[in-house]
Amino acid sequence: MNNPETSDNNADEQRSLTPHMILGAVAIVVLLGVFFWLSSEDEAPVPVPVQTSAPSQPEPEPVVEPEPEEEPETVYVEPEPEIEEVPEPEPLDISDAAVKTAVIALSAMPALAEVLVDDDLLRRFVVFTNNLAEQELTDNHHFLRPPKGQFRIYHQAGKEWIDAASYKRYSTYAEALDSIQTSSLISLYQKYKPALNEIYMQVGNPDSGFDERLLDAINHLLDTPEIPVPVEVYSDSVMYKYRNERIESLSDAQKQLLRTGPENMRQIKAKLREIKEALGN
Repeated sequence: MNNPETSDNNADEQRSLTPHMILGAVAIVVLLGVFFWLSSEDEAPVPVPVQTSAPSQPEPEPVVEPEPEEEPETVYVEPEPEIEEVPEPEPLDISDAAVKTAVIALSAMPALAEVLVDDDLLRRFVVFTNNLAEQELTDNHHFLRPPKGQFRIYHQAGKEWIDAASYKRYSTYAEALDSIQTSSLISLYQKYKPALNEIYMQVGNPDSGFDERLLDAINHLLDTPEIPVPVEVYSDSVMYKYRNERIESLSDAQKQLLRTGPENMRQIKAKLREIKEALGN
């Protein structure tokens, strides 16, 4: 049998729990409702608007692909050559000392320095050459010093003849000229040619060049005839003259060349021919 007191106690405990159980059930129902409501809202499909007809869409414009850019043509520009600055040549020294030094340097013979004059060398040479081309010879325009020693003659059979010792006075001139290389002499001439031409324009014919005048002078000397020795002369109280009228009729320059003697004259003529050939004539 049940204890009535115990039954009453259980009934009272049950009555006291009932409201709490009811509240708990209500809370669970509410939580479940909220949960299902949120879940159903998330899963509900999104309504899609119904279109009665498909909207007309503009036809897509054709896509124009850009033309490839042309690569710029490579133009090779040749670099300009570097221009080297050429120093201006120093002005030509035409002083007598410079000219004489240049002439002496052409020969190994120190005697050449002794036969050259010291003053106005270029002008003397131009005037002498111009006069020689005119078949004239003047004493005041020589560019060589006169030979040392005296002109000698000897008497035989009542006649006067040139002594061979007189020819030896000119051997220094012939040997000095022969010792100079023709190419070196022409190079020196070309070096001073502008100055020589300038002087010639003052004293000669401006319509011709000094080259032409120089060749005329050379040709005149080359035309000097060779004569047999001994050579007969006579004195007219002032100077000696050639007894042979043909020889005496030669120009003063040609007779002067004859006075150098046969050997010296041949040596001088040989050098003059070389110079003439080197000048292109």
